[in-house]
Order: sequence, then C-alpha cells, then structure tokens
Amino acid sequence: MVTEVVPGPRPQTTPVKTGRRGGQLLRLVMRDKVGAIGLVIVVLMTAAAALAPLIAPYDPTAMSNQRLAPPGGDFLLGADEAGRDLLSRALYGARTSLTVSLIVVTLAGAIGVLLGLLAGFYRGILDALITPATDIMFSFPTLLLALAVVAARGPGTENLILALVIVFIPSFARIVRGTAMSIRREPYVESGQAVGLSNTRLILKYILPNSIAPIAVQFTTSLAYAILIEASLGYLGLGVQPPQPSWGSMLSSGKSFMEMSIWPSVVPGVCIMIAVLGFNLLGDTLRDVLDPRLRGRSSR
Repeated sequence: MVTEVVPGPRPQTTPVKTGRRGGQLLRLVMRDKVGAIGLVIVVLMTAAAALAPLIAPYDPTAMSNQRLAPPGGDFLLGADEAGRDLLSRALYGARTSLTVSLIVVTLAGAIGVLLGLLAGFYRGILDALITPATDIMFSFPTLLLALAVVAARGPGTENLILALVIVFIPSFARIVRGTAMSIRREPYVESGQAVGLSNTRLILKYILPNSIAPIAVQFTTSLAYAILIEASLGYLGLGVQPPQPSWGSMLSSGKSFMEMSIWPSVVPGVCIMIAVLGFNLLGDTLRDVLDPRLRGRSSR
C-alpha cells in the first residue's frame, strides 16, 4: 500500500508568501547532510537519464558475441546474456523509469490535489463521495492494485502509466483534503469569505499555497515508490516491453544467468536501490525542513 505522508506543519495563520522561498528551501536542504546526499543522487540520476543518448557508449539494443562479459574491456559494467552493454542499458533504463514515474506522479498529483481540495473545502456530498472512494483504494496493496489494472488491460507503457496513476491518486487526495479542512477554518480565509471572495479565489489564493509543503513531500516520496513499482511490474513482464530497456526487465532477464554472471542482475538492482534511496532521503529532508516542529532536528 502506498505510504501516506503525514501532513507537515499546521497551516500558517497568514497567507503564504512566495518570492525567495525556493532559494531558502534549497539552502535548508543542502544544509542537511542526508538531504544533500539525496539531492545529489537525484540530480545526477536525472542528468544521466536526460543525457543518455550522448553519454551511453553503445546502442542499448545492439547485440554482440561477448555474452555475459565481465566488467572491463569493451564493456565498463559488463554485458548481458545477449552481449548488450549493461552501462548503456542502465542509462536508458534510468531514462525509462524516471520518465514513467514523473508522468505518473504528476498526473496522479494533479488529480489527487483537485479531489482533495474539493472534498476538504466544500465538504458535503463531494466529501461523502471522494473520501470513501479513496479509503476503498487504500484497502488494496499497491502492487496488487497495479497488477489488477495492468492484467485487465494488458502489458505496455500506456497501461502501466494508467495503473500507477490510479494507485497514487488516493494518497494525494487524502493529504490535501486534511490540509484544506484545517486551512478552511483559519481567520484569514474567513475574512476572505466576509469580503466576498469567491470559493475559487479562496482556494487558489489561500488553500492551495498553504498545501504546497505536504504536496511537495508526497510528490518526492511517490517518485521513489513509482520507480520501485515500475521495476516490479517490469520484472513480472507487465511493464515497459522489450526492446526498450527497463531496470525491472533487466533484472528479470538476468536472474536466469546468475550462476554464470551476476552483473546483469547486480547493475539494474543497484540502480533501483540508489534511485529509491535518493528520492526517499530527499523526501524525508523536505518533510523536516518544511515542518517548523521538525526543523530543529533536520541537521544531522
């Protein structure tokens, strides 16, 4: 089941002001050693994925007669069972995982935030419809729910994205609903209602800006879970289909040759571990620095 991030600080008693907030947040993250490590991992992995066509030494689908070659020589990280360069495939696999995960979390976040705002601000029938629906989805294990959607529609990138979007919507909706309900009772929101501001104006000016902190934390940690689930479905043959490289499919194909060479499984496995670790470290640090109650403990 997708882990729900507990909303951070109770909304401020004055509306959030933007300006230099992004720069201050970056400095707070970099001041934390764990957060700095997570941010460096995320930046390096993103850069490697974006520059994969430029820095990959070989075509990731090009085969050779050096099957299961060890690291060194022509292949820095070795070759798989078809003689394909593992480094090139790992770089393109990062491109696949990050692209799919970013699309999934962005779409799920947009839909979940909208549903959470509607349920938390308007309450009534909207809340009575949205909240039980998210509770029902939370009752299913994340991977099982994703498997059910992909199995019903068939393997492929589009169906994988659809399955993961459905899986991640409830966590965003629940977090934003709770935050919106709390902010709804703040004096400045009541003052806005008193002077005749429309509900849309109140949501965009007060509710949504004060919900950015828990949304940012959930977005970051959801990326880690999306990468892990995408790799899991790829391992089962239900994710991105060959010949497109995917860390999960690389693990799946490499497991049959573990006795002859461990590198076809070790390389994608380490990539998955580092990617998930980076986003989790960054998400934990964001939670700490965005919550005044935890900020004093964020320097480790």
